[in-house]
Amino acid sequence: MSLRDCRNVKVLDVVPVGQSKRPGDFFELVLEYPGWKDWKPGQFVMVRPVSWGPELIWGRPFSICRGDEKSLTLFVQRVGRGTERLSQVKPGEMVTLWGPLGNSFAVEPEAPTLMLAGGIGIAPFRGYIERHSNPENLKLFFAHRMPLECYPFELMTTEAQGQSMLEAQPEDLAGIIEEMGKLIKEHAANGLVLCCGPTPFMKTAQRFALEHGARLQVSLENRMACGVGACLGCVCKNEESHHVQVCTQGPIFWADKVEL
Repeated sequence: MSLRDCRNVKVLDVVPVGQSKRPGDFFELVLEYPGWKDWKPGQFVMVRPVSWGPELIWGRPFSICRGDEKSLTLFVQRVGRGTERLSQVKPGEMVTLWGPLGNSFAVEPEAPTLMLAGGIGIAPFRGYIERHSNPENLKLFFAHRMPLECYPFELMTTEAQGQSMLEAQPEDLAGIIEEMGKLIKEHAANGLVLCCGPTPFMKTAQRFALEHGARLQVSLENRMACGVGACLGCVCKNEESHHVQVCTQGPIFWADKVEL
């Protein structure tokens, strides 16, 4: 990434999504489009409002949810100090944005493609569906703990197939795991499986993919401070137990090439 890929852009809107524990727990951060030539689903950005002081030094990483020639949208869950402060920015404020970072999900237009999303891991699949040339070949399986209205699920399943399962209590987990295994098996022969979500969710997908011989890509959500390979805070191990940087060599990995 070059210095020209780090720039200040204007906040266009902060849009609350759904009502969960409190208004604004989930929101879309809509930014002025940074003028990139292009971006690919699965890539991410680092964001740091210009107004932040030394108490919040590092930017925060977010998958690119969607973007066009006018705006870039990030889907955010308020879970810590950084996302709390991001939820409070106002239209017209400036944020420092660097990206697009990392690699992207594989796209095979003719292959039946299963997207496995857990919670906030649904974010990159919105852009994936919108940019796919054959959305009729896509199926989204979404497991979530908060009400479905907190996520852009309905917007994403107007063209692609969609299935959601709520984990409202511990016994729901067994059903979600069983359904994941069945769907991965169905896509093992000639399909493609993509996964983004919490690490236990991706570990389960990885286990089924190895069991059934499915081709699976996972999007890792390791903690990042810089996003450009300088801080070494996001390393994971590959299949040879060598350390690799998620920000520069990922965040997308083939599941049989990485340790989760």
